[in-house]
Amino acid sequence: MVDSNMFTSGISVGTQPPLSRINLLTRVGQATGFDVAWVVDHFMGFFPQAIWDKDFTWAASAGSTPHAYFDYQAVMAHLARKNMHIGVGVTEPIRRHPVLLAQFAMTLSHMAKKAPILGIGSGERENVEPYGLPFDKPVSRLEEALQLIRACLESQGPISFDGAFFKLDKAIMDLRPKVGNEPQIWVAAHGPRMLRLTGQFGDGWYPTLPMTPHEYETAFRQIQGHARRAGRNEGAIVAGWQAFTVIGRSEQHAREILESRPVRLVSLLAPAHIWQSVGLEHPFGSDFGGMIDFVPPYYSRKQLEDAMRKVEPELIAKFVVWGTPETIVKRMYDYQDAGLRHLVLSPASALYSRRDALYSMRAVLSIQRRLRSRFANVSEGP
Repeated sequence: MVDSNMFTSGISVGTQPPLSRINLLTRVGQATGFDVAWVVDHFMGFFPQAIWDKDFTWAASAGSTPHAYFDYQAVMAHLARKNMHIGVGVTEPIRRHPVLLAQFAMTLSHMAKKAPILGIGSGERENVEPYGLPFDKPVSRLEEALQLIRACLESQGPISFDGAFFKLDKAIMDLRPKVGNEPQIWVAAHGPRMLRLTGQFGDGWYPTLPMTPHEYETAFRQIQGHARRAGRNEGAIVAGWQAFTVIGRSEQHAREILESRPVRLVSLLAPAHIWQSVGLEHPFGSDFGGMIDFVPPYYSRKQLEDAMRKVEPELIAKFVVWGTPETIVKRMYDYQDAGLRHLVLSPASALYSRRDALYSMRAVLSIQRRLRSRFANVSEGP
């Protein structure tokens, strides 16, 4: 199990072809001390085909697509024998029934060397609406799904459930997870209801939006309070974070990357309330939910270009963790003190140039080693 009493780190290996790239990233992660290899669950990606070219990023070759994804369950099964935890960050209970999610997690616990992680959230519009699936009341749907997943993992015998979204009538799911390798449920939570569900049902917390250390600590204490009121072990919940980062060889270099088109596009994925916090209006509307609401093929190249021009430096600096490896690791110390126990750094700077992609990877390795060392020293005390 990923332990809340340790500081651990994850590497995003994705689910995009080729498979050799996923294998390579996982081997690198295993060899360099990462604890979790994270895959993603997408039909399409966040980078629109309308602007996917060499002017946008070095990674876009002629005729390529940013929207090719393997099925995450097949990839997790493929990686299961690696000596790492394998997690999905994250899936949702719209495209897959919660009983199927539970069955998969329990199956993987028998295949994997280390306990798998079922990361789950309320979903993203891009993976749902274009495919004719409902996106109404996603948090309420997730709440029912979490109840059912827990029932499948922890109870035996027929399961009956009469919800607004799921109905089970003496349904049988007698598969048991492997003893000692039981899957963990991590919830991608930000708002009050989602924080409550994390406390009631989650083994881990996996947010992606930016927070100050104080905001992070406050949210995690809310999760722990909900866990305590639900009769669960609040101290066992792992506080994680997937942070978008821009890593530069110098502060000036980092600032240069902040102005790049890939980072501007990433900043468009910030919800409207983050734009409003720096005095800006989101070009996609005052109620735009960010990644949750963004559907890439719904926007033309002109719309995207116009929107990216409205991204201001103060917004970018708020939405991504940026700087040199030295400044980033010092910022992360404050999050460690606020309760952070599992960190995944997602460097948007890797899209700036091939050289920056390699530098970002090396920097992420250095940062995670220093955070692990610092946590161990602090835990041991004087």
